[in-house]
Amino acid sequence: MSRPAHVTSGPYAPPVPARVLTARSADGARLHVEVHGPEDAPAVVLSHGWTCSTAFWAAQIRALADGHRVIAYDQRGHGRSPAHPACSTDALADDLEAVLAATLAPGEKAVLVGHSMGGMTLMAAAGRPGFREHAAAALLCSTGSTRLVAESLVVPMRAGRLRTWLTRRILGSRAPLGPVTAVGSRVLRYGTMGPGSSPVMVEACARIVHACPRGVRYSWSQVLDTLDLDHGVRRLDVPTEIVVGTADRLTPVVHARALAAALPHCLGTTELPGLGHMTPVEAPDLVTARIRDLAAAYLPARDGTAYTPAGPDARTASAAPVVPIAQTAPTVPAADGPAELKEGA
Repeated sequence: MSRPAHVTSGPYAPPVPARVLTARSADGARLHVEVHGPEDAPAVVLSHGWTCSTAFWAAQIRALADGHRVIAYDQRGHGRSPAHPACSTDALADDLEAVLAATLAPGEKAVLVGHSMGGMTLMAAAGRPGFREHAAAALLCSTGSTRLVAESLVVPMRAGRLRTWLTRRILGSRAPLGPVTAVGSRVLRYGTMGPGSSPVMVEACARIVHACPRGVRYSWSQVLDTLDLDHGVRRLDVPTEIVVGTADRLTPVVHARALAAALPHCLGTTELPGLGHMTPVEAPDLVTARIRDLAAAYLPARDGTAYTPAGPDARTASAAPVVPIAQTAPTVPAADGPAELKEGA
């Protein structure tokens, strides 16, 4: 499958992986997997969201790969992973288990990071043997476990059956997105990003989202429409942090707060004023810092010494703090030259 459209220079251009492999899921689905950084470094696994790809994590990969083994994979049908007829939360869990088995040694621990549908992947897999074998800690970015359509704020009207119906029609549309245009970028920015998002951020996200095949986009929209992973949240008992933008229209803050209340070991929630759904792109430095801190606290160092958990290990969900971050201009990782664009086949 051809490489998706994405920017080819600038802070959101995907770096070249140290190695590439194909993982096979339980039903035979093939998954494109990239490994960045030293093979003996602490492992971080990145799971992207609906209509995205490994390119979505470019800023985190660049920042972390000098001292971490960063593993990113394309969800089935996304990026370089071929489409497969099976689309379900069980398939998401199967795929994550397959990636963990293909990239980590038996018993090796990793920090697992999920954005949007990637966070739902972690919830779906939380009770699986492979997840429990390898998960040391988790970061959930801009995600939810249920009632996604009913709680969505994409349609600016009072909650109710009409808003839910309209939202379902919009998010479940089979219409092609076509090439990235100024109008298309404005629509994407409204639906998925905060008002302060820079043109570079919007362009990076638009290139990735528009590259997702419409059949894949539609198939997974149907899964998200009926999502119910509350049981998975209760099984996600590794130390877990949450990041959410207060201007997120797809998975509003209500979802993050519900997750924090239900998680067995929630370390805290960071609410980012004015940011939208694409938090790893809109707040790359903060998301990277959260990943780095979790790895430092819960993974063995490169010399093999055991980790010491940071903070009180017995902290409960009810005591987990909400950390509002004062609104500032989003920081774009440094890079040379203007962003150039590449359209995938």
